[in-house]
Amino acid sequence: MSLAAYCVICCRRMGTSAPPLKSHTYWREIRNLIKFTGSLILITYQARKELHKAVRKVLATSAKILRSPFADTFSTVDVEDHECPVWLLLRKSRSDDRAARLQAVQEMSEAHHWHDYQYRIIAQACDLRTLTGLARSQESDLRFFLHPPPLPSLKEDSSIEEELRQLLASLPQTELDACIQYFTSLALSESSQSLAAQKGGLWCFGGNGLPYAESFGEVPSATVEMFCLEALVKHSEIPTHCDKIEANGGLQLLQRLYQLHKDCPNVQRNIMRILGNMALNEHLHSTIVRSGWVSILAEAIKSEHIMEASHAARTLANLDRETVQEKYQDGVYVLHPQYRSSQPIKADVLFIHGLMGAAFKTWRQQDSERDLTEPVSEDETKYTTCWPKSWLARDCPALRIISVEYDTSLSDWRTRCPMERKSIAFRSNELLRKLRAAGVGDRPMIWVSHSMGGLLVKKMLLEASKKPEMKTVINNTRGVIFYSVPHHGSHLAEYSVNIRYLLFPSLEVKELSKDCPALKTLQDDFLEFAKDKHFQVLSFVETLPTYIGSMIKLHVVPLESAGSHSSVTCWLLDTWLVVLINVHF
Repeated sequence: MSLAAYCVICCRRMGTSAPPLKSHTYWREIRNLIKFTGSLILITYQARKELHKAVRKVLATSAKILRSPFADTFSTVDVEDHECPVWLLLRKSRSDDRAARLQAVQEMSEAHHWHDYQYRIIAQACDLRTLTGLARSQESDLRFFLHPPPLPSLKEDSSIEEELRQLLASLPQTELDACIQYFTSLALSESSQSLAAQKGGLWCFGGNGLPYAESFGEVPSATVEMFCLEALVKHSEIPTHCDKIEANGGLQLLQRLYQLHKDCPNVQRNIMRILGNMALNEHLHSTIVRSGWVSILAEAIKSEHIMEASHAARTLANLDRETVQEKYQDGVYVLHPQYRSSQPIKADVLFIHGLMGAAFKTWRQQDSERDLTEPVSEDETKYTTCWPKSWLARDCPALRIISVEYDTSLSDWRTRCPMERKSIAFRSNELLRKLRAAGVGDRPMIWVSHSMGGLLVKKMLLEASKKPEMKTVINNTRGVIFYSVPHHGSHLAEYSVNIRYLLFPSLEVKELSKDCPALKTLQDDFLEFAKDKHFQVLSFVETLPTYIGSMIKLHVVPLESAGSHSSVTCWLLDTWLVVLINVHF
């Protein structure tokens, strides 16, 4: 613009000046002007040409190494100037320098001003590592993730239920433990009856002589699908079976089922458990990404429902080998941090639930009794369904908060697997192995246990003290909180009023019997073990009775068994934890 203005001014000056005395003077000025402006134009053109050539050279190099995770051939691109930042970030995400790769993913996740096509460029050209990193970045735009590829059509005269049955039947059926055999046999038996019912019109549920004289409908079908999924959860704990599930189209079938049952949390939960188990096998990562699951997980981890978000977070953490070295096996969930974070982790806090508990529901606030049709008050908006994630993570962001889950039952009538008889000793070894795989013991930690979970914590610490490879678990334990733990047993196993639950008490309930010799030995061994250890122990007791079914109301853990006369609420327990953490860390 400045050059053009100068030319105009010069021309106007020549046009308005007095007539030259000699004509050759006029042409000399024009010739000088042409030489001057021509040189400037040439310099500007050459500089722009060289700059454009340099940028194209960089981008050409990028194009040779950039390949879409969904394509088998390398792509070449003709890059426009305004697309340069996107492609330069993509090139940076493929750098040999890990810090540069992480920085590139962070810059991508913080980009909220791009056009739709720029997000699509990243989605189509980024690699598995980058896509997983974006899914685990809290600020990432969901436009980074392509829609899952179209699912293959079901075979003619087939159904999802039949496809599930065929998938399950294709898995090895030998050298399985009793529970896997039980779930597999149950699922195959029920699905066979279901298929017969589809043709015959009637349904006989359970194969146990309890006929339901009704047409085959959604409820029986959903029940059979749950049986199949529970069996697949067990099979997915075996690496070679994961390979079979993938090879036989299991990822696509599970995705179809996931989309079909968006309003069924139990179905989605089991599907996520299977996927999380498969993600423990690194050679399956590329297949999981190509099947479109990362897009689904990226949306699920942002869910307001803690269970859905936590299951997605576990699977993505197992996929993210760039920033996560630990592996989270089935039943081990990270409540915080669920995304990638630059915040260094100083300590772990582990939550172990008790009898009939769960990784999430045990740590909720008191259930609200408010009429759902009434307006929500300001106090009730602060209600949390999992206070370790909502409160503790906010109060102490430098923590890794882990919650574990394991199956328990009050009665053998209600056990999920009748063949399963897991003692406290068996469960403690199983949990200790899973927690060690998750890196528990590598940094200072505090145990928070409720009910039977406290007995498991004591047994785990005692077992870890006997194994050299578990020495770090003992050395890094800074505190143990017992929350209504029956150190000397409970009266629960003595009640048989409610036949539905306690006529045939489960092994867990039997082990909690009042003054059980095994519990006395466990308590004595733990007290002896803890004498010379440098960690604090806090113990709290329940002050209100608990409803067991609709007929029994009792203090599950009496005052004398809990070893303390202090009552505690969720808020107070959180406060105690914050104080303990601030003292030690």
